Amino acid sequence: MARIPPGFIEDLLTRIDIVEVIDKRVQLKKHGREFAACCPFHNEKTPSFYVSPAKQFYHCFGCGAHGTAIGFLMEYEHMEFPDAVRELASIAGVEVPEERGTPDTASSNAPLYEVLDKAARFYREQLKQASVAIDYLKQRGLTGEIAQQFGIGYAPAGWDNLLRQFDGKEETNRKLLAAGMLIRKDDGRYHDRFRERVMFPIRDNRGRIIAFGGRVLKKEEPKYLNSPETPLFHKGRELYGLYEARQALRNISRLMVVEGYMDVVALHQHGVRYAVATLGTATTADHLQRLFRVAPEVVFCFDGDRAGRSAAWRALENALPEAREGRHIKFLFLPEGEDPDTLIRKEGPAAFEARIKDALPLSRFLCDSLAAQTELGSAEGRARLVELARPYLNRVPAGVFHDLLKDEIARLAQVNSGNLTMLNRTGGASTAMPASRGDPRPQLTSPVRKAIAMLLHRPQLAALAGVPGALDGVALKGVEILRSLVEFAQSHPHINGAGLLEHWRDTETGATLMKLAQAELITPPEALESEFAAVMADLTGRRPAERRRDELIAESRRRALNPAEKAELSRLLAVQNSSDDGITEPKSD
Repeated sequence: MARIPPGFIEDLLTRIDIVEVIDKRVQLKKHGREFAACCPFHNEKTPSFYVSPAKQFYHCFGCGAHGTAIGFLMEYEHMEFPDAVRELASIAGVEVPEERGTPDTASSNAPLYEVLDKAARFYREQLKQASVAIDYLKQRGLTGEIAQQFGIGYAPAGWDNLLRQFDGKEETNRKLLAAGMLIRKDDGRYHDRFRERVMFPIRDNRGRIIAFGGRVLKKEEPKYLNSPETPLFHKGRELYGLYEARQALRNISRLMVVEGYMDVVALHQHGVRYAVATLGTATTADHLQRLFRVAPEVVFCFDGDRAGRSAAWRALENALPEAREGRHIKFLFLPEGEDPDTLIRKEGPAAFEARIKDALPLSRFLCDSLAAQTELGSAEGRARLVELARPYLNRVPAGVFHDLLKDEIARLAQVNSGNLTMLNRTGGASTAMPASRGDPRPQLTSPVRKAIAMLLHRPQLAALAGVPGALDGVALKGVEILRSLVEFAQSHPHINGAGLLEHWRDTETGATLMKLAQAELITPPEALESEFAAVMADLTGRRPAERRRDELIAESRRRALNPAEKAELSRLLAVQNSSDDGITEPKSD
């Protein structure tokens, strides 16, 4: 299997200017040390999309989109990773080398993608021979073209049909097990996870198959069976049909969340190509963030029965922290006994889309639902409305939408919103400050976070970090990431911040680095070296008690300390006060 060497990618990103790459597609304007524009990934009137030439990194404070030049091409041009690298290589005027052979499994999930891709081919071939599955899909109104577009297949009856498609070696069986395709019995033998089911491949944002959903043809339970959690697949993050929607539509102004795979496929077939589905779980914060990176409007579609209303309310609760100006969240309730698949076939795409346009806004759904729980004709009932609304309003980020929602609740309660102190987050006068440029930047509340942010800004600072092992014995949170970053930057003296981010792409460390890359350094460029040296000296030179004290202080700024931590911090502060008075802390042997 061909593979682009990581070293080439890191070198390529030192040759590329992200400002030039993005400016050819989105008009940028100078804004201090950075460049700004209206975000290309969601609709907005005020620029919240910023590009940092120093860090070679972009971030939108409105929808949360962020990444390197490679990530931008993948998001904006809908490219896969290798294609984005080749596009940048053509800009730089260099050839892309390729290595042959399977990447090291310790640092790559390529073997899992390979077995899943082979499984998908097997299921597609089986569908061609399975009249029972073909008849079922035809009965549901699906065409061969839409089945091919979504890669739909069929898992035949039997315990080892998929297993026999591979070489039978234990190493291969373990890959299939890790990919969620097999189940291992107590005696060590394996059998296929999916049997007698229509198979729907689930793809990531690069189009790679990461899991499957299987639907039974008969009245059996469970109706849908998903792959288990694997190194590739986390059902609380992925959305079925999102990749296909982005391939079908260049500019997506709306995404609709439905409940089933068949609903997604049927809607796409009838022209509603912005439908997606969660994977057997309620909509999570990760889902919402992914949805709003693609479109400014999200419509949740549910059955109109009691179960559908309950599911909609759960979605509303999870959506509140993502509700803000520039984003539209709506709820569509279908007639009883109908689902999106049956309804769009019955009344046609135009009538179905008219329903979507008339869907309930989040604010109305929330207020109507709360008002139905009390009696607005009495002062007691209106006071209860305010009390019911408070915990929900407190979950909405501070800003224009928060204030307008508060005004709407005050109107229903027939009180002056300016005097409605009980709706403020603290129960008194609101102390919430409006977010600067949308989402606030991450705060560099600890020396470890500050050191990481400075390295992402200028990796050459790693030369000032001392010899390998200088951070050994430092037990602060995040120090392992800092140590890895220092060591890698020292061994790659010409790398830039984008190269560091790409090196850890699709890893937990990478997610942390992406977040800290958004932080704003107030240190002037000419003072970075002395500031970094001071931070490292502070980290490596302080006594353990001092480091622990500062760690607890930093934690207290992010969350409430538990009683044990409060007691520990009080003791450490007492030691500090004693030292300040000329009394030193006893040394331990």
